[in-house]
Amino acid sequence: MSSSMQQERGLLLLSTVSSFTFAILGIVLGSLVGSLVIIFDGAYSLVSLALTMLSLGAAHYLHKPEIDKDSSQVAMIAPAVIAVKGLVIALMCMWSFYSAIEAILAGGRDINAGVALAFGMISVVGCYGTYRYIKAKSQNISSALADAEAKQWVMDTVISAAVLMGFVVAKILMMTQYSHLAVYADPTMVILASIYFIIVPVKMVRQAASELMDIYSHADLVHAQHIK
Repeated sequence: MSSSMQQERGLLLLSTVSSFTFAILGIVLGSLVGSLVIIFDGAYSLVSLALTMLSLGAAHYLHKPEIDKDSSQVAMIAPAVIAVKGLVIALMCMWSFYSAIEAILAGGRDINAGVALAFGMISVVGCYGTYRYIKAKSQNISSALADAEAKQWVMDTVISAAVLMGFVVAKILMMTQYSHLAVYADPTMVILASIYFIIVPVKMVRQAASELMDIYSHADLVHAQHIK
């Protein structure tokens, strides 16, 4: 196995471990403190984990020595995986948006802001650190799959930052005459994060679909030339 292949696999494995860690931490802690946005953060990490496993499977297949790297079918694998990742993330954002609207209509959510603040700080540092490492290393190997992983971690970092800032606002509100509004901070953060995040996966799907169409068109052209 070449050095670039080993680096790509190592980055995907790192992303898998990090996603699993943040998924468990977010879902468990979010359930304990009653925070919809922390659960959203954990659920996103869980989805990232499943998608990273998909990327690992694709990378393993693409690096098999018997695979014809120049065939159109093989060339379609990476953009197809990226398109699936984008679609799944977009669907998760829409589901989260709907859940947050329901929470607001139900009167908001009361949370333990102190514990949530600690989670937010840990999550921001961890997610950003993972993103920076994967981004820096992926530039040396020109891996579309590793680059897609880096984009996922950018999104996770932004979610974590939104969580942190939202809980800071909630904590401040609790100490003022507007304390009754603090219960709306949690679902509002989910709504804002969902609206922001839907942009990134849509771009991922659009770019991947464009690549797939280019590959398909090129394959048709080659096939037509062979027939002649």
